[in-house]
Amino acid sequence: MLLLAVAILAAAGVGAVYGFRHVLLPGQQQRIIDQLPFMRALMVPTPPGGTLPTAVPVEGGLAASDLLAELPLPNATVTDEPSTSTPGPTATVPVMVTATASPVPTATPPPSPTWTAPPPLLVTQVTESEIPASLRLTGFTHITQTWNNCGPANLAMALSYFGWNRGQIVIADRLKPHREDKNVSPHEMVAFVNEATDVRAVTRMGGNINLLKQLLAADMPVVVETGFTPEGYDWLGHYQTLIAYHDASDTFWLYDSFLGAGENSAGMTESYEELDGNWQPFNRSFIVLYKPEQEATLRRILGDLVTPAGAAEVALETARDEARADRQNAYAWFNMGSSLVRLGRHAEAATAFDQARRIGTLPWRMTWYQFGPFESYFHAGRLDDVQALVNVNMGNGARFVEETWYWQGRVMQQRGDLQGARNAYTQAIQLNRFYDEARAALAAL
Repeated sequence: MLLLAVAILAAAGVGAVYGFRHVLLPGQQQRIIDQLPFMRALMVPTPPGGTLPTAVPVEGGLAASDLLAELPLPNATVTDEPSTSTPGPTATVPVMVTATASPVPTATPPPSPTWTAPPPLLVTQVTESEIPASLRLTGFTHITQTWNNCGPANLAMALSYFGWNRGQIVIADRLKPHREDKNVSPHEMVAFVNEATDVRAVTRMGGNINLLKQLLAADMPVVVETGFTPEGYDWLGHYQTLIAYHDASDTFWLYDSFLGAGENSAGMTESYEELDGNWQPFNRSFIVLYKPEQEATLRRILGDLVTPAGAAEVALETARDEARADRQNAYAWFNMGSSLVRLGRHAEAATAFDQARRIGTLPWRMTWYQFGPFESYFHAGRLDDVQALVNVNMGNGARFVEETWYWQGRVMQQRGDLQGARNAYTQAIQLNRFYDEARAALAAL
């Protein structure tokens, strides 16, 4: 009887561990860990090394060093234009130094024509001398995120500056209907602002510290996409909302939906260098919110970043410079790939992503949030490499990321497995019923 009791307890323990690891959803696991911290030891181990698997060398084609050559950029073919704001007045609007919030009522979703690009002549950005040495925007409401909800929470915080107070749940219901969805992309957040509010928004890659200060000084809230490693976690992608800066101390203040609002709700502090380092893994992407009448000012501030092609070119040159300075900077190579994808140069992008992965230091969650490698490998005809990344995502928690299933479907469709592709696209739509790319792919079958 004693042996039987021991066997039953052992079986129950094994069953409990299995159920905890493989049956409970991540959010349910976290609630248990919050109450019983020792249960974290029973989680599925982090992938070996805590990094993305390295890429298998590809024979022939470009060498990584070829991407660092000083070559003129060909005419860019940008693969997307996420901005959908309505053009504003053409008159020059002065940059505003002081800023306070003003209520903006929620509107019925307006028509959303593509944000028209200016003539090919690129504009010079606002100089340091035109912005104050320190500035603080007031009127934000800090919001603590719910599970997997830093994107909607930060967007709600940024919108609160304009008097929009419907909260993160309304945004999450539209952008990530499945609670376990790990990622909301910047272009999705921009689409929500432009379709569901009277505020306008645009996202670009290739930002810099001076640009962030210019936007804040012009009375435009900014959300940045960064990477960080909170206590008890591996590296995560994360959004943060900037609210103030101070040149004398090289410091930003920001509202963080995970870490809090700081002492006296003045914001959490990060040095310029620290923020830039956390920002680099996402190609220094940012979302800026503004009133329609501010568009002329925004165009002037964005300068070379005013079009997606221009932003991709700027980001590409920044990444090249950083890779030349440090050939082992995996983020620089990854950013080079992301920029080349946006320019439609997929073979070169694939080479850059290969090099980033060969260095062996990219966090294992990198492809939860950024899908340039899937796109570049697919268009370069490297279906095995797309499938390899899909398999990595499926095994490390990103089975709850709809884009993982979308790219699984693309591979299956390309290989003639139409039923498998249908199932994959359907799974993507079940995770996010608003995922237009998966719906279009399914309809095309």
